[in-house]
Formats: sequence, structure tokens, C-alpha cells
Amino acid sequence: MQYDPIKSDLGRFFNRTPRLRILFYRLLNLLLLRTWHVKKELRIWESQHRETAKILDAGMGFGQYSYLLAQHHPNWEILGVDIKDDQVDDCDTFFRKAGLKNARFEVADLERFSSPPLFDLILSIDVMEHIPNDEAVFQNFFHALKPGGMLLISTPSDQGGSDVHPHDEDISENASHSFIGEHVRDGYNILMIQKKLREAGFSCTEAYYTYGKPGKISWNLSMKYPIVMLNLSKLFFILLPFYYLIAFPFALLLNQMDISRKHSSGTGLIVKAWK
Repeated sequence: MQYDPIKSDLGRFFNRTPRLRILFYRLLNLLLLRTWHVKKELRIWESQHRETAKILDAGMGFGQYSYLLAQHHPNWEILGVDIKDDQVDDCDTFFRKAGLKNARFEVADLERFSSPPLFDLILSIDVMEHIPNDEAVFQNFFHALKPGGMLLISTPSDQGGSDVHPHDEDISENASHSFIGEHVRDGYNILMIQKKLREAGFSCTEAYYTYGKPGKISWNLSMKYPIVMLNLSKLFFILLPFYYLIAFPFALLLNQMDISRKHSSGTGLIVKAWK
């Protein structure tokens, strides 16, 4: 099953016009449970930084969080970086058309990223699972933060966060593989990622599980099952709106349940670290 090609196809479709892209952001905000958790943490951070702030959206992808912050906080400065040229070009074009002048975008490899301590907040949302040398990236983040600045990470956990399924030896049917093909690791151990952050220099860390039992069901309903069907046939694009008419209310309810509870285990992690 291929997640990333389908994600790219959806991105290209919704990138046709600025209105479609804004609709895409709104759908992601509703459907992706990680966005619910990230926005919850951002609201807490925003309450303490109402005036000016400099933010690094590290691995910004489609620019979902850069748009959220730039739109609601015109006095804030957002720098989005990504290793993919096309993502940077798309965000440059869209943000210019949307009239958001407080965000800019650059191509950057986070393993080699270098910046003086300029940023009050660094976002790393579903990025670290794609990067082999995570220790170098954590050090680069530490050096780029102002004293007292915060790093906010959303990433899969080692409790099945990359949707890895153990099987036998046959690769075609039975080998262990991830539903998310671009991941270089099968998720982080909650203690290990905090240890790596402290070794990078961070003075304080906090972490908790997301995607508990309600979140796992929501992920299957809102993301996995539609992508499985799209892999079988692109004709499912036609049926997708009707599918979501049925699945969407259940996914919203499950997301609310997940964000309202503390989980002893879960397939996702929210991690915060302070310089």
C-alpha cells in the first residue's frame, strides 16, 4: 500500500487554485488527529506570546501550519524550510497569492541546517521519522532556538506509529513493512526521544502519547481505508465525498475523544523541549 504517492496526488489536485488549497488545509485540520493535538499545544504557547515571535516550520511540507500561524498572527515571522524544491515553490506561490507577507520559504536539509539563535518556536510535525541522523537535527534545532525557546514535535511512536505489521520472510506478502513508505524508523520510544533531546542540549522535555484507542480507529476511518481504496483504483476519487459523508462524523467524535484523554500507550507522540 502506498501512502505518500496518494498524498502527493491529493496535494497536486488541491493546489490548482488558492481556494482549493485553503479547503485542503481546512480538511487536514479536521481529519488529521495530529493537527488537533498540535493546535492544542500551539494555543497554550500562543497565550504566552501574543506580540511578536519568530517561528521555524521545519519540514513544512504543504505549509499547513505556516498558513495557520501566518494568517492568525500577522506580527509573527514564519520561516518554512523543506528539502523538496517543489514544496517550497508551491508554498511561495500560494502564500504570495494569499497575500501573506509574514511567511517565507527556503530549501534546506535539516541534517545540515544552521542558524543563529533566532527562533522562539520550532515546529517539527511528522518530520523526524523521515530523517536518519536525528541527533544532528536535534542539535541544529537547539542552536537555532533563542534561550527559553520551545521545540514542538509530533511523530509516530514505537507502538505501531508507522502502521508496521510483523509478518514472515516473504517480502511480497509477509515481510514487515510500513504503510508509510518514506519512514526511516518505525516510531520513537517515548523515553529514548527525550534522552536524545537532552543529549542535544535541551534543559527540559515533556512527552505524551497520542492516537490512543479512539485515535487508531479514527486514523483507519479517515485516512487508511480511503488510501487503501485509492491504491486499488483512482476511480475511488469519485466516491470519496460520499464515503466521508458517512465516516466524517464518526472521525470527528473519535478525534475529540482522543484529544480529551490521557493515553498509557498510543501510536503517536507529542514531544516538547525547551532550551
